[in-house]
Amino acid sequence: MLKYIARRLLLSIPVIIGITILSFIIMKLSPGDPLANFINPSISMEDLEISRQALGLNDPLFVQYFKWIGQVVRGNFGYTYSGNHSISGLILERLPNTIILTLSAFVLSFVLGIPIGVIAAVRKNTRVDYGLTFFSLVGVAIPSFFFGLLVIYFFALVLGLFPSGGMINIRAGYTGYAYFKDVLHHLILPAIVLSLGNIASVSRFTRSNMLDVLKEDYIRTAKAKGLRNKAIVYKHAFRNALIPVVTIFGLSIPFLFSGAYITESIFNWPGMGQLGITAIQNREYGIIMALNLITATLVLLGNLTSDILYAIVDPRIRH
Repeated sequence: MLKYIARRLLLSIPVIIGITILSFIIMKLSPGDPLANFINPSISMEDLEISRQALGLNDPLFVQYFKWIGQVVRGNFGYTYSGNHSISGLILERLPNTIILTLSAFVLSFVLGIPIGVIAAVRKNTRVDYGLTFFSLVGVAIPSFFFGLLVIYFFALVLGLFPSGGMINIRAGYTGYAYFKDVLHHLILPAIVLSLGNIASVSRFTRSNMLDVLKEDYIRTAKAKGLRNKAIVYKHAFRNALIPVVTIFGLSIPFLFSGAYITESIFNWPGMGQLGITAIQNREYGIIMALNLITATLVLLGNLTSDILYAIVDPRIRH
C-alpha cells in the first residue's frame, strides 16, 4: 500500500507543475491590466510604467513564471497590487471559514445522499422513487446562485428563520458557546445550498449501484434462503453498493470547494470563494493563481484519496 501511495504522489508532481504553467499563462493572457484600478488624473503614465517595472510586469513570461514559482515553493504567494497585502496571509485568514462551510456541505452530501439513493432503489418504480429521482434531477439542474436566492428570500426574508448572510452577528458580540451557536445558525443555509448538487449526485450514484447489486445472483440466493428483506438490503446489497461510491468520496471536496465561490458570494460568507470573486473583479492575478493552485492540489488529493480508499475496499486495485 505504501508503494502504491508513493507512486501516486510521484505522478502528481508533474501534473501540479503543468497546472502552474497553464494557470500562469492563462492569467497573463487574460484581458485587462492589474494596474488599471490605479489609473486616475493624479497619476501619470510615467508613474504607472515605473510601477509596472518595479512589479516585474514587463519581464518576459518565463522570467515572471520562475520568479513566481520560486516564491510559491517557499510558501509565499506574493503581495496584492492594491494595499501590498500578503496573499498567503489573506488566504490563511479566510481558509478556516471555507473549511467550515465545505466540510459541513460534505457531511450533508453523504449523510443525506446515500440514504436517499438506497430508499429510491429499494422502492424502485414507486411514487417514493419517482419523487426522490425528481428531487435529484432538480438538484443537479438548478443553478446554485438561483437556489441560494430562493432560500434567502423564503427562509430569511419571508419567514425570518435564518440570517440572510454573513458568518456571525457582529453587533451581538457573542463569545464561547453563544458564538458557536451563532456561527451554526448562519451556516445552515449556505451549507444546504452548497451541498444540494452533491446530494443529488451521490443519491443518483447510490441508487444506480444499489439497483445493479440487487440484480446479482447472491442476492437472489439470499432471498431464496428466506432472509428478511432488511437483512438482504442493508447487510449484503448496501455494503457492496458503497464500494463504487468511494470513487466520488474524495472528488466531492474539490467540487464543493470550487462551488463555494458562488455560495460564499451570495451569503456574504467570509471565505476563500469570496476572496476569489473580489480578486477577479480587481484583477489581482496573484490571488487568482494561488487559489487555482490550491484548488488543483485539492483535486489531486481528492483523486488520491479515492484511489487509496478504493484500494482498501478492493485489494485488486493495488496491483
